[in-house]
Amino acid sequence: MERAAAAGPAVEGGGVGRRAVRAGGAAAVGAGSRQASTETLDSPTGSHVEWCKQLIAATISSQISGSVPSEGVSRDYRVYRRPVIREIQDGHNGFHSEAEPDQALRDGNKLAQMEEAPLFPGESIKVIAKDVMYICPFMGAVSGTLTVTDFRMYIKSVERDPPFVVDVPLGVISRVEKIGVQSHGENSCGIEIVCKDMRNLRLAYKQEEQNRLEIFENLVTRAFPVSNGLPLFAFSYKEKFAVNGWKVYDPIAEYKRQGLPNESWKISKINSSYELCDTYPAVLVVPTSVKDDDLSKVAAFRAKGRVPVLSWIHPESQATITRCSQPSVGPNDKRCKEDEKYLQTIMDANAQSHKLIIFDARQNSVADTNKAKGGGYESESAYPNAELVFLEIHNIHVMRESLRKLKEIVYPTIDETRWLSNVDSTHWLEYIRMLLAGAVRIADKIESGKTSVVVHCSDGWDRTAQLTALAMLMLDSYYRTIKGFEILIEKEWISFGHRFAMFPAAFEFNELFLITILDHLYSCLFGTFLCNCEKERLKEEVSTKTVSLWSYINSQLDEFTNPFYVNYENHVLYPVASLNHLELWVNYYVRWNPRMRPQVPIHQNLKELLAIRTELQKKVEDLQREAATRSISSSSDRGSSPSHSATPVHTSV
Repeated sequence: MERAAAAGPAVEGGGVGRRAVRAGGAAAVGAGSRQASTETLDSPTGSHVEWCKQLIAATISSQISGSVPSEGVSRDYRVYRRPVIREIQDGHNGFHSEAEPDQALRDGNKLAQMEEAPLFPGESIKVIAKDVMYICPFMGAVSGTLTVTDFRMYIKSVERDPPFVVDVPLGVISRVEKIGVQSHGENSCGIEIVCKDMRNLRLAYKQEEQNRLEIFENLVTRAFPVSNGLPLFAFSYKEKFAVNGWKVYDPIAEYKRQGLPNESWKISKINSSYELCDTYPAVLVVPTSVKDDDLSKVAAFRAKGRVPVLSWIHPESQATITRCSQPSVGPNDKRCKEDEKYLQTIMDANAQSHKLIIFDARQNSVADTNKAKGGGYESESAYPNAELVFLEIHNIHVMRESLRKLKEIVYPTIDETRWLSNVDSTHWLEYIRMLLAGAVRIADKIESGKTSVVVHCSDGWDRTAQLTALAMLMLDSYYRTIKGFEILIEKEWISFGHRFAMFPAAFEFNELFLITILDHLYSCLFGTFLCNCEKERLKEEVSTKTVSLWSYINSQLDEFTNPFYVNYENHVLYPVASLNHLELWVNYYVRWNPRMRPQVPIHQNLKELLAIRTELQKKVEDLQREAATRSISSSSDRGSSPSHSATPVHTSV
């Protein structure tokens, strides 16, 4: 996700109807840092809110406000003066001491108690190791207590003021490696932890601790639970929220909002058992005239059975965005008459255009390579009324390498003298620009050209979702609200089997909203992003056995609301996809560097502005009611007074 450089939006066009909002760039709105929460850990969302604020707000150093209630600590866990604790097994507490637990508790180590990890409902401690050294790239070596739970790796040192904390959800860890440590006294064992959120962490500890607690082995086991036959923590997380986030997305209701079904498009249940395509949702929108037998033949011709289905329809022109995977043309130019007829039917459903634009996200050369391997693309000879456009977007492997290079230049140190050239060398912004430019072309064909489009890459679930979601975000103001954005993610990403430029006042949500979603993409705290498709989520009973991320977010909307939001209803956004208007999203990619943190608590200021805005809106409403009352009273007086002959003056405000 990138944000464009700040510039005010200009509104083009006039009159009633949809208008285009163009900008030379856009500023991301939101929080770079957070102040301590006023909520208590005993409140329904308190413990989770506090943890998220500490994780998102800044870096490895944060203030822990308040103590953790004893009820939050696993009952299998007690603190000893000299703890010798192995991984806690189900059914026993794993103590290796002849002393009784109660006596040990009375003699408990106060320092260790102060360095305990706060726990979520359902979270339990597995390993505790004292005197573990975190080799901080910014503050030097810090000694504290390491706690590994079934959800997080937590290091805390109370020797500093404020206490020093490293809090890493295990789901964020991508690799754990042993390293040699030579310059930290007795701490001769070392671990390097590579994270998906742009951090690399290094720990050093004593060999005797490793022998006794098997720190490395336990961390690896808990960080990769599926590989070790363990359940994901999301199935153990028991926090209760006021809102049920699993009810946010109802596909039938969302299609109804778009005006579907209609005479040209129907809601089909052909995939209700996931037999047509096991990675597609159960509810699909397809052309009314298409027969199920023909649709099955189209599925056989498309990679992984991912047939063209509707994502969005224009409320006025009826131009549509449909998504799918590549056709299985192969080196011999194989054809499928049902597929050709199907795309013609999609074009015919839009009476305002006699053309269909097929946007292939891939590079032309890559598509040719795929064709040689049995894939391919639509030829204009087989699809005479279609125009094929290659968007030349690189594949996921190139993007991952670019992100790896970006990580190298933003963590742990930043070379400020070569910052711009280093960012340029990663090609990250260039790849984002290409993606954004492709989405703008799609949106423009729909809005200005009134032409239906088909979007695909190879399998239709990576670049395809990026392009359709971005184009829909530009075209439909509903998706720029908090609930609408949640539905967009559920629909185009989660439901169909699987980062956004911002205008400062066009989005109801703030930057913290986006960062929270990104962080919980990997955290395994919520079930929202688990599994690869709807079929798998139903099999694992995710919606009944886990908590939705939207439950957490929608229970405290003020935290994620943009105070500058203006509802640009029926306005289309056209961001300028130029490197001159793009800049790195520092508040996400470089947030762990304390030197890059904002000096002003941005999120707190935004909350204050939101409160002021609410107060002003209330005053406006009160004044409007007062004015209406006076107007009615004045009209009544004039009507009942025969001596009043002056012509009434109408004032418009």
